[in-house]
Amino acid sequence: MKELRANRAQQQYEARAGQKNIVLKARQMGISTWIAARFFLDVITHKGLLAVQVAHDQQAAEEIFRIVHRFWANLPEEWRTGALRPSRSNIRQIVFPHLDSEYRVESAADLEAGRGLTIQRLHLSEVARWPGRADETLAGLRAAVAPQGEIVIESTPRGAAGTFYREWQSAADTGYVTHFFPWWIEESYRRPAKYLSPNAEEQELMRVHGLEREQIAYRRELVANYRGLAPQEFAEDPESCFLASGLCVFDIETIDERLKNCEEHEEGDGTRHFLPARRDKEYVVAVDTAGGSPRGDYASIQVIDMDGAAQCAEYRGHESPRRVAELAVALAREYNNAVLAIEVNGTSGGETNAYARMQSYEHLYDDGRGFKTDVVTRPAMISLLGEAIVSEPCPFQSKRLLRELRTFIRNDADRAEAAPGEHDDTVMAMGIALYVRQRLAQDQRRKRVC
Repeated sequence: MKELRANRAQQQYEARAGQKNIVLKARQMGISTWIAARFFLDVITHKGLLAVQVAHDQQAAEEIFRIVHRFWANLPEEWRTGALRPSRSNIRQIVFPHLDSEYRVESAADLEAGRGLTIQRLHLSEVARWPGRADETLAGLRAAVAPQGEIVIESTPRGAAGTFYREWQSAADTGYVTHFFPWWIEESYRRPAKYLSPNAEEQELMRVHGLEREQIAYRRELVANYRGLAPQEFAEDPESCFLASGLCVFDIETIDERLKNCEEHEEGDGTRHFLPARRDKEYVVAVDTAGGSPRGDYASIQVIDMDGAAQCAEYRGHESPRRVAELAVALAREYNNAVLAIEVNGTSGGETNAYARMQSYEHLYDDGRGFKTDVVTRPAMISLLGEAIVSEPCPFQSKRLLRELRTFIRNDADRAEAAPGEHDDTVMAMGIALYVRQRLAQDQRRKRVC
């Protein structure tokens, strides 16, 4: 029997672990083994405890359980034949009747995984690779966890869309502790570097992350072997490792760089201010509307200034059309009685615009008729968004907006839209704001000429 000693990634996880955890990692970090060991220890030292580990397929589930069974097989014999004598042990389950405790491994391919159970320890492995309706499988398992139970969601990345991507992006809102482990956490990822001469990018990595030449030599090998998949398989930061699903409409490298340098703001639903109103400036407030259902699209409001299109404030939420109108009018008044452009496509848009008129707000776009997204305005909005992303300085302050821009793709029908399962509400609201700003500037120039 050998003692399981924590590697660097496992130590860092243990130092920050909470009741609810989500782990984004490079390959072969040993996190699955560590969580399995922790939960197995809990099972054999507590009464009435059920630990469940869910892998992405049956083969992976069986491989994980072999690790768990090895833990048991290497316990002292008097334990294995005494209190820890199992009544049932197979490729998916080990039950300790003297403790009324159990360790179970399931496959995410089984739609009934976790149904009817009360789980005290839940480990969800490689969630980015779960098949089928992963959202529903995850919701069912999460509902089975006892109030004081512990949850760990972990995965290597796989595309800027899907269940794991959304769970990672919303972790701050859902109360999950985030753990990110780049490839260089693993000490064995090194290669001889006697003749290596680091380039500018590599020198910056060495400076920022304290990497050594042998690690840079390993990184070059990764890039040569994995090419475009290297950022996904061997993550270096929690943004660029999520490769875009499909052809991203906007410049991903620029967005990723902006995300790295963007100041941290709380990104939950509600209103966020980035720049206060100034008396010497004019502003535009734009609204992408929604019906208010908590399961539907979000309503979004963007506030920008007329000079440089700097993002000053943002709202996103599931409020009713009336409440969104109230919030939009309040922001417009706060920002020097800004021009307020409300998208009127659909019933909710018409309602929101009507509620804004009822508040007697005088600076509604197009004399109160609102903004119409159509075959002319929509391509122009997307073009203006693309120009704004690469401008210096970038006017966008919201990480939520930048992340939605990153998952705004061109689908098989050549339509620009959010990737499957993602949202583009803050994107469209910003597109409206930029379009209206351009139109207002053109009108001002024409008036000066006349």
